[in-house]
Amino acid sequence: MAVPGDPPHGTPDGMGGGDDDSRPDEYRSVVFDEDFVRAARLQEYSAEERMGEHARAVRSRSLWSGGGGVGHRTGAPGRGARQGMLLVLLIATAFAVAVYMGLRNPYVPMPEGVTQPFGSVVVPLAPTTPVPGGRPADLFAQSPAAQYAVGAAGITLPALRRTAHFSESQIVSALSIAKDYLVQSSLDPDVLAGAASRPVRVLLDPGQVAQFDQSMTSPSGDGRHAATGWLVRFDPGTAVVVDTRVRVSGTLAFDEVTPDALQVTTDHTFVYAVGPATGSPASAAGASLFTVRRELQLRFDRADLAARRVELVSAYVVAGPQDCAQDPAAGFRPLLAGAAPTTVGPPASDPYATGEPRRAAGLCGVLATATSSDTPDPPPDGATTPAQPQP
Repeated sequence: MAVPGDPPHGTPDGMGGGDDDSRPDEYRSVVFDEDFVRAARLQEYSAEERMGEHARAVRSRSLWSGGGGVGHRTGAPGRGARQGMLLVLLIATAFAVAVYMGLRNPYVPMPEGVTQPFGSVVVPLAPTTPVPGGRPADLFAQSPAAQYAVGAAGITLPALRRTAHFSESQIVSALSIAKDYLVQSSLDPDVLAGAASRPVRVLLDPGQVAQFDQSMTSPSGDGRHAATGWLVRFDPGTAVVVDTRVRVSGTLAFDEVTPDALQVTTDHTFVYAVGPATGSPASAAGASLFTVRRELQLRFDRADLAARRVELVSAYVVAGPQDCAQDPAAGFRPLLAGAAPTTVGPPASDPYATGEPRRAAGLCGVLATATSSDTPDPPPDGATTPAQPQP
C-alpha cells in the first residue's frame, strides 16, 4: 500500500519505498499529482543558458550587434561591428578634413552680374567738297587706302609676350577673340547690310547681351545704345556695300589691367566701296568710298578666355562722308558719289536752352580730303586713316 509521499500508482521499479532513507529530505514533502505532470512543459536550455547567459539564439543583423555566428552574445561586438564603427569613423574624419580645408582655402566663385555697361561715341564726318565717284578699284587706288590689306588680312597680331599673371597662350586667345570680333562686326556682309547681328552677339559677355539687343532694336545716340558703336551697319534704305574687298589697316595692343583681367585696345580704319541702295535714286557717278575708324577697348577675364567671349568697355567711332544733321546711331547713311557738302561742323543747337533736349549725336567732324598722292607714308604700325575729325 502506497504511503502519502509516494507518486501515483506506487513507487517505480528500482526505487525505494516511501520510507526509504536514501531519498533526500528536501523531496519528502513534494507530491506531483497526475494533472501537474501532464501540464508540465519540457524546455531544454542551450549551452549558454545552462552557463547562466540567456542570450537570443539567433544572430542579430544590426550593424552594432556584431557579425558573430548563431548564438552570438548581445553587447560583445565582433568583426562586423568593428568594421561598421571603422567605416563611420573614416566618414567622419573625411568630412572633418573637407570642412577644415574649405575654411583654410575657401573657393571664391567667379563674380556674376558685374559686367560694366558699354559706352560709345559715334561722330559723323562731313565732306568739304563734292563726293568723288567711280569704279571701286580706281577709287581705292587713288585713296590713302591703296596700301591697305584686304579684309581680315589687315587685322594683324602684335608681338607676343607673357604678363605677370597671364601666359602667352592666354594672350594669344585674347587677341584672337578680339580679331574675331572685329571681323564679324566690321566685315561680315550680312552685318554690314543690317540683315544680321547674331555673329556679333554670340561673341559678347552674357552681361552685355541685353544692352546689345536694345541697341539693335531701339538704337539711340545716348552713348549706350548706338548700334554703330557695337558694329558697322549701313542704313539699308540709303546705301549698300558694292565691293566685298574692304580695305583694312590698324593695330592691336594688350595690357594686364588687373591680375584677373586683360585689356585689348584696337585701332583700325575700314574703307568701304558703297553705292545707292535698291530703290533709291541711282548715282550716275558710280560708287564712292566710305571710311570708318574704330577705336575699341575690350576686356577679358579668365572666364571670357575659356568661353571665347569679349566684354566691350568703350568705342570711339568716326565715319564719313555723312550729313552731320543725320543721327548715325541706327546705321550709317553715306553721302554718295556726286553729293555736295551739307552741314559742316556742329549743328546749331544750344545744349543749355530751356525745353530743348541736348543731342548726343550733335558732335560732327570734317572728313579730310587727302589722296594717295599727297598723303605721307603711314607709320610702321599702319594706323593712319583718311578720316580724321578736324578741330
